[in-house]
Amino acid sequence: MEQGKIKVAVVGGGFAGINLIKRLSKDQRFHITLIDKNNYHFFPPLLYQVAAAFIEPSNISYPFRRMFQQKKNLRFHLGSLIRINPERNNIETDSGTVSYDYLVLAVGTQTNYFGMENVMRKALPMKTISDALNLRNHLLMSMEKAVHTEDPVEKEKYLNIVIAGGGPSGVEIAGMLAEMGHYIAAKEYPEILNLQSYIHLIDAGPSLLGPMSKIAQKEAFKVLNKLGVRLTLGVAVKDYNDGFVLLDNGESILTNTLIWTSGVTGIELTGLPAEAIGRGRRILTDEFNRVKGFENIFAIGDICLQTTDKKYPNGHPQVAQVAIQQGTELAKNLRKAADQKPLKPFIYHDKGSMAIIAKYKAVADLPGFSFKGFFAWLIWLFIHIIPIAGYRNKLKLAANWFWSFLSNNPTLRLIIRPRKEA
Repeated sequence: MEQGKIKVAVVGGGFAGINLIKRLSKDQRFHITLIDKNNYHFFPPLLYQVAAAFIEPSNISYPFRRMFQQKKNLRFHLGSLIRINPERNNIETDSGTVSYDYLVLAVGTQTNYFGMENVMRKALPMKTISDALNLRNHLLMSMEKAVHTEDPVEKEKYLNIVIAGGGPSGVEIAGMLAEMGHYIAAKEYPEILNLQSYIHLIDAGPSLLGPMSKIAQKEAFKVLNKLGVRLTLGVAVKDYNDGFVLLDNGESILTNTLIWTSGVTGIELTGLPAEAIGRGRRILTDEFNRVKGFENIFAIGDICLQTTDKKYPNGHPQVAQVAIQQGTELAKNLRKAADQKPLKPFIYHDKGSMAIIAKYKAVADLPGFSFKGFFAWLIWLFIHIIPIAGYRNKLKLAANWFWSFLSNNPTLRLIIRPRKEA
């Protein structure tokens, strides 16, 4: 590294981290090191399509080192964060130490099991590429086991799919699995009838898509109900034991598959003082995204809890647009700091939210109005192709989507498991 350059360490290559790096790397005064436990950036909104064997993992992921090929002031460090040492201006990872002048924490969140140990050990999350592939293999293996057994109770256990969480992720995976049950399972598993009727979507709230508009909530309920998904609202999962998902209304569901999309919590970061951590283990920041008590440590994205934005006194929603905008704004502020100019407070501009429910069915809440149906579905497709890293990935994803939707027959139902050596 050239002497005199400003060292910026960015922990986490999600939306927040990548958007910061893209803009800051254009300024040759900075030397940036990205630290991530994976060697690729991926697009979380489409994880459920990987889990449902609708698209390939490579369609929504892109290697960091390839992304950085033309950037002389960028380096990648493969490793997991172990400890932050603010007094020494460095961080420890499981593969070495990285020093910094500015540290940016963009680590995202992890699945929240709300203290339920059995759920944590046995449920299937959907937060990473590995989670999605594990879920895909699990669903396909459960189908094969259901076909082979003659015991009706065992068959029901392998066929029942319980999805906990009626937010966008839960609604989207339920709709995708119901569609595939209707179009594909009927052809490939003639031993199984009406697979979609074995899908249970459960949410503790009174409606699906809780943060969205009434139009979106009603449309999600209507479409999933028509597809045959069993909807249970106002009821929470309280345990998962001996093959039964236990609900707080006293009922239980026999199943081999509990998909958990019910919430997130911050990742525990060793080295920051307790007073810098807020509710949900999110990091408290000022209006410039500086971590409370520090001048050269910042937090952006889902892990950040900024309460200075007048429209969001309880913190911003943990959605992609917040992360993208915070990453972009922090890059500008770091350049301002280098120029010894005053920083600009971060203010979130809500561009709306969307969710796909089923084929040709989606909902959209844009500033000022909401709509649903085929047009919302088309906009959803367009918006979700644009941010995919890499031109080749955009083309592959568009081609794969087009063929899969047209044929109702994607060909990715492969059970691929790493060999377990003795």
